[in-house]
Amino acid sequence: MRILVVEDEATVASFLQRALEEEGYVVDVALDGADGLDRALTIDYDLLILDWLLPKRTGLEVCRAVRQQRRTAAVLILTAREAVEDRIKGLDTGADDYLTKPFALGELLARVRALLRRGTRGSAAVLTAGDLSLDPATRRVVRGGQEILLSAREYSLLEYLLRHAGRTVTRTMIAEHVWDFNFDAHTNVVEVYINYLRNKVDRGRGTVSFSCRIVEGPTHVIEMLEKLEEVLTSVERRLGSWQTGRSTDSGPMTIFAS
Repeated sequence: MRILVVEDEATVASFLQRALEEEGYVVDVALDGADGLDRALTIDYDLLILDWLLPKRTGLEVCRAVRQQRRTAAVLILTAREAVEDRIKGLDTGADDYLTKPFALGELLARVRALLRRGTRGSAAVLTAGDLSLDPATRRVVRGGQEILLSAREYSLLEYLLRHAGRTVTRTMIAEHVWDFNFDAHTNVVEVYINYLRNKVDRGRGTVSFSCRIVEGPTHVIEMLEKLEEVLTSVERRLGSWQTGRSTDSGPMTIFAS
């Protein structure tokens, strides 16, 4: 999940960035409102954390402009202004939550998790696919009662896929939200990590909770699929053909995953 922190105090911005990245989020930082607004309108963020008093444009001005452009990213106002009137003003401007400084890091992270839940799969605290479950609060992944140990990147990818189950997402979106780099159309890093996940989550279990298959079209699509072990074998062959340039598809690759 990709988060933008707009905070003019460099030490606070750096602290927030480190804390959020340790939780597995991809984090960008802007030190003034103008830069923050430009980033918010050009990059598809899942959450904006905005200080109120910013140089060039205030956090509320950024929030208002984002909502006027119908951007759906969740917005958390983070500020020392604690008057009830200020909270009302922030929420009425379009913010989803309001946290006053000084704050407890644990509370901030809990609010971040709550806001990300609201923006993706409703109010479910635990993300599930069949007998596979992922708990964002504890970062614990379980399948059939057995805990699965994932690397930080594998966890981030699985969380992103589960949060977007049933939605259309591009390979570029996955790369930007999970890896935070300008996507290179020639890299196969997304496919490599999807294969890592399948090896840990599904291999030797008879049925699959996380699966992918290649279809015609320009996008990756997340879909809830079960009992598709034969599809996975087919996918591996198709991926091999695509990577070596032997695929006869007229369009780019599309992945369905659950």
